[in-house]
Amino acid sequence: MVLTLFWPIWFTEFLTLWKDLAEELWAMKLGLKLLQERAKVGSYWWPYISNLPETYSVPIFFPGEDIKSLQYAPLLHQVNKRCRFLLDFEQEVRHILEDLKPDDHPFGGQSVDASSLGWAMSAVSSRAFRLHGKMLPDGTHNYVPMMLPLIDMCNHSFIPNSEIVQQQDAGNLKIPIKVVAARVIKQNDPLLLNYGCLNNDLFLLDYGFVIHSNPYDCIELRYDGALLDAASMAAGVSSPSFSAPAPWQEDILSQLNFYGETPILKVSLGGPKLVDGRFLAALRVLLATDMDTVHKHDLNTLASLSAEAPLGIANEVAAFRTIIALCVIALGHFPTKIMEDESLLKEGVSGSTELAIQFRRQKKYMIIDVMRDLTRRVKLFSSKEEATAQG
Repeated sequence: MVLTLFWPIWFTEFLTLWKDLAEELWAMKLGLKLLQERAKVGSYWWPYISNLPETYSVPIFFPGEDIKSLQYAPLLHQVNKRCRFLLDFEQEVRHILEDLKPDDHPFGGQSVDASSLGWAMSAVSSRAFRLHGKMLPDGTHNYVPMMLPLIDMCNHSFIPNSEIVQQQDAGNLKIPIKVVAARVIKQNDPLLLNYGCLNNDLFLLDYGFVIHSNPYDCIELRYDGALLDAASMAAGVSSPSFSAPAPWQEDILSQLNFYGETPILKVSLGGPKLVDGRFLAALRVLLATDMDTVHKHDLNTLASLSAEAPLGIANEVAAFRTIIALCVIALGHFPTKIMEDESLLKEGVSGSTELAIQFRRQKKYMIIDVMRDLTRRVKLFSSKEEATAQG
C-alpha cells in the first residue's frame, strides 16, 4: 500500500493554496494528508505513522545559532524561505479550518500549527518517493509523491544495490510497487537506493544528512561584472572589463541569459560539470579580444569544458585563473577555516551543530577540489604554451 493524496470535495480550498507555491515545497501537499491520517481515529495508516520519527534533523528545526553556523548564503535563504512559508501557511490553514463544522474538520478538531506542518513536510521530504502517476496526453507520466512503508527504510547510496520498480498498469489504481535487487546482496547487508544525484543543500534540506565527498555537490554564485573584475585583477589577468563588455560581447551575453531585461544570473561551480557551461562561455567571450574568432564557434562549444581552449590557450588560462580567484573569494566568505571546523567536531557538539559544521566543511573541500582541478588544467595549458613557444 502507498499513501498518496486524495481529498474530499469540500477540501478543495486547500488545493487552491498550492497554485503559487514553489516546486521545492511539494512535500507539504502530501504532508497535509499525513496529518489528516494521523488525526483520524482508526486510520489504516496509524501503525505506519506511529513509527515515524517524532523529530527530524532538517535545518528548519535547527536552533537559530546552528542555522547561522551553516555559513552558506544560498542554503540560509532556502531555510528562511521554508520557515516563512510554514508560518504563513499556518495562517492560511487556520483561516480555512475556522469555519468548518466539526464533522467536516479534516484533522479531527486538532489544531494545525507551523510546528506540526513542519513535521509533516519533513516526514514527507525525507521519506517519500516521486513516482509515476497518471499518463499524460503526450504519453509521459506526471510525478506523484508517495510514501512507501518499509521501502522508505532503505538508505541512500550513489552506488545502490536495489531499485524501485513500479508496475505500469493503467487499469490498476493500486499502482504495484516493489524493490528488487540490482546485484547480489549478502545476508545482513542494508538495502540501498539512490535518492537522486543531489547536492548537499538538498540532502540536508530534505533528508537531514550530508554526503561526504559528494560528487554532485556545488556552490552557487551570482554572475556579477564588478566581482569578476576584482577576481581577474587578483588573478593577475589583464583588465578584461567584465563590467563593461563591448556591444558584440553583450549580444552573446544576451544569448547566454546574462544580459537583458530578465537575466538569469545564478551560476554554479563543482559537481560533474565542474564549471557552469553558461558561465564558462561568458568568461571565454569576455576575455577574448577578437570578435571574428569568437563568432567561429557556437555557444555549445564555448560552454563546453571538454572543448580544449576553443579561443586559444591564453584565453583558457585567463578564464581558469579568474575562476580560481573566485573560489578564493568564496572561501573567504566562510567565517571559519576547515581546521577550525575539524577542531569543533573533535570537541563534541550537538547533532544539529555537527550537521551544520559538516555541511560547511564539505562546501569548502568541494571549492578546494575545484581549485585543484582548474590549477592542474592551467599548468597543463601553460606547459603546452611554453613548449609551443620553444618550438
